[in-house]
Amino acid sequence: MRTLISRQLDDYTEQHTSAEMPVLARLNRETNLKRGDAVMLSGHLQGSFLQMISHMIQPRCILEIGTFTGYSAICLAQGLQEGGRLHTIEIDEELHDMAAAYVSEAGLNEKIMLHTGSAIDIIPSLDESFDIVFIDADKSNYERYYDLVFDKVPVGGYIIADNVLYDGEVVLPEDQQTKNARAITSFNRKIKADKRIEHVLVPLRDGIMVARKIRD
Repeated sequence: MRTLISRQLDDYTEQHTSAEMPVLARLNRETNLKRGDAVMLSGHLQGSFLQMISHMIQPRCILEIGTFTGYSAICLAQGLQEGGRLHTIEIDEELHDMAAAYVSEAGLNEKIMLHTGSAIDIIPSLDESFDIVFIDADKSNYERYYDLVFDKVPVGGYIIADNVLYDGEVVLPEDQQTKNARAITSFNRKIKADKRIEHVLVPLRDGIMVARKIRD
C-alpha cells in the first residue's frame, strides 16, 4: 500500500477507523497472500473512506473503473439506494473469479455487475447515469476515462480518482517523474482547469481527487 504518512500514523488512523467488514478482511488477506501487486488494493482506510462517501451520497448507480480483486466495489456498494447497482470494469480476466467470489460472499450479486474488458470500449456501451464514478485503473488513460464518463454524470454527481499523488512524485520536476506520474500530473492539471466541477485533493493514502460536477 502506498502511503505518504509514517507507518505509525497510518496504523493509528486505521485503529481509529471502524473495523473492516469480515468479508473485506478476508479479501484483504487473500489479495496480499496471492498477488504480487497487492499494493493496488484500496485497503481498510481508503475503503472506509469510499464507503462513507457512498453512504453520504446514497447513489442510485455507481461506475468503477478498475475492479482489481473487488475490495473498493464492495465498499462503494454499501451506500447504494434500494434497487441501486454498481458497474465495475476490469481488463484482467484472471481477476474475475476472485472478485466474483467475494462479491457473492458479501451478498452483493444483485447489486454489483462485473465487466471484463477495456473500459474505453465498455463505458460507451453503458446506458446509465452515474452518481459516483471511481477511477482507479491504468494511469495513462485517466484523462480519457474522465472525458468518457463526464456526460454520464449528472450535475451534482461525483467523479473520484485514486493515486493522484502517485508516491509523491507529482511534486518532482516532470523530467524526474515516471511515465505514470507524468500522466497523473497531467490529469491533475486537467481537473484544476475544468470550470464545470469543484474539487478537493485529499492526501489520503496515495491521494484521492474528489470532484463534484456543478455544470454540464
